[in-house]
This record gives sequence, C-alpha cells and structure tokens, in this order.
Amino acid sequence: MVRISSGVTCVAEMEDVLGEVPVWDANTGCLWWTDVFRPAIHRLDAASGKVDSWTPPDKVHSFALREKGGLVVAGRKGFALYDPEQGSYELLHDPRGGDDSTMLNDGRADRQGRFWAGTMDKKLQRPVGHLYRLDANHQSVAAADGITLSNGVAISPDGATLYCADSTPKLIYAYDLDGESGALSNKRVFADTSALPGIPDGATVDAEGFLWSARFDGGRVLRHALDGSVVQEIILPVSRVTSCALGGPDLKTLYMTSAFFRLTDEQRTQQPQAGALFAVPADVPGVVEPRYRG
Repeated sequence: MVRISSGVTCVAEMEDVLGEVPVWDANTGCLWWTDVFRPAIHRLDAASGKVDSWTPPDKVHSFALREKGGLVVAGRKGFALYDPEQGSYELLHDPRGGDDSTMLNDGRADRQGRFWAGTMDKKLQRPVGHLYRLDANHQSVAAADGITLSNGVAISPDGATLYCADSTPKLIYAYDLDGESGALSNKRVFADTSALPGIPDGATVDAEGFLWSARFDGGRVLRHALDGSVVQEIILPVSRVTSCALGGPDLKTLYMTSAFFRLTDEQRTQQPQAGALFAVPADVPGVVEPRYRG
C-alpha cells in the first residue's frame, strides 16, 4: 500500500460545519459542494480560486448537477430542484413518506442520468434506511433497504456497479446496476473496513474503476482496488474527512471535503483547518460526473 502524507494542500480555507459531496463540473471547471449544517452551497472556480456561496432553503445532504441547469438535491424535506444562481427552488416529494425517524443523506447521479440517494436512521441504531432512485420523470423508487447510515454512493465507470457504504458496520457494499431499468441486484460486501481507522463516508471512482473512500474520524482517504483491498491512502491534517471527488482540467486532482462537526474546542485547536477544502494530485484521472436528466 502506498501512503501519501505530503502534497496535500488547502485550496479553500472554509469553516464548514459538515462539508460534503464535492462534485466536479467539467463544463465550467468548477467544484461544487455543500455544508449541510450551515446550510450552504459552495462553488470553487479552480482557475481563479474564487469561492461563491449560497444559502439554500433547506439543508442539502447531497446533490447532482442537472442537464437543464442547477442542481437536484436530497434535503431534509425530500428531493428538490434548486438553482442557486437563479434563486429557484422546487420541492418534488419526500420519498420517506412521512417517516421522521430517517433522513436523506449521500447521493449521486448514475451514467443514465438518474439520481440516487440513501437514508439513515437518525439514531444510528436500526437498519431502517433505504437507497432511493429518482428517475428523470421525478418519480422515486426504493431500490434497496436494510441500511443504518447510507454513505459513499458511487457508480463504476461502465455504469454496471453501484457502491454504497453502510457507515455504522463500516461495510462498503456493491450492487449490480441494470442500466436500462435501474434495478439493483446481487448485493455483496465489497470491502469490510471495520479494522481501519474511522468510518467510510463519501466516495468516488477513478478511470480504472478503483474506489476512493473518505474516512470520517480517520483523517484519510483510501483507494480501494477492484477486489476491495486498500492500495493507497492519503493522510490529511484533519480527522473528519467527509468526501472526495476527482476534478481539475485533466481530472487528476483529488478534492477532499472536511468538517468540524462535534469536535471539542481542544480538537478544533489541534485541527485549525477542520472544515476546509483540500486537494492532492492523483496519478489516475477520474471520470466525468454525469448529470441528472430530470
């Protein structure tokens, strides 16, 4: 395994309570991400270093870029369409059907332009969460269940495999994803990370199909090979690394979000950059992030 503890830079001195789900926009050369608890949507212009921020009308736990402009989001109130620059917000529906014991969490668009988002048990005790698929017609389907804390939704480069972590047991699962129907099948454990520091959080894939997984409370991002083994780790100066995305002009910059959520005053003193956005060069490029077609 290759360990990298140098070369990580802070590219945006943010103070995100819970920075999450960075998404690279290849069309504009910008990185988008959310601070769930502020709440805020951020956009970094990678060329200039300028960061723009907006306050959404709901806490945004995850989102994807839309083909029609703006974002599709998974928030506290459910699925919605949000255009920060235009100031428009349209609530679609809440797939939980009034179940207040769970809330939407991590999500991502697949290669066919559908949006996936999982739910989590608010008390982190019961496997009552689901993985929902939001189709282009704005209708949603519960495609998987039995999840306590859904995280790290990622899609293989060929679109045939969906990854999703259940952070509570520290397991990363893989599903076969039917490109035409969107159905999931053949659930299996891709990686048992229970012996590793922290818990699996947000994730992304690179062009070789390897999975990059952030480790919340682990202070690192891991690169998993196709067999689930860890082949590389990036060490960060903060403990609560939340998610990652490959971007930049050549898709060879690994961006990493972080949080100071529930850190003690002493821990924040020891980690003054907690909540910032970090980056490190990657040897293998990412893949262009798909957009939601609805």
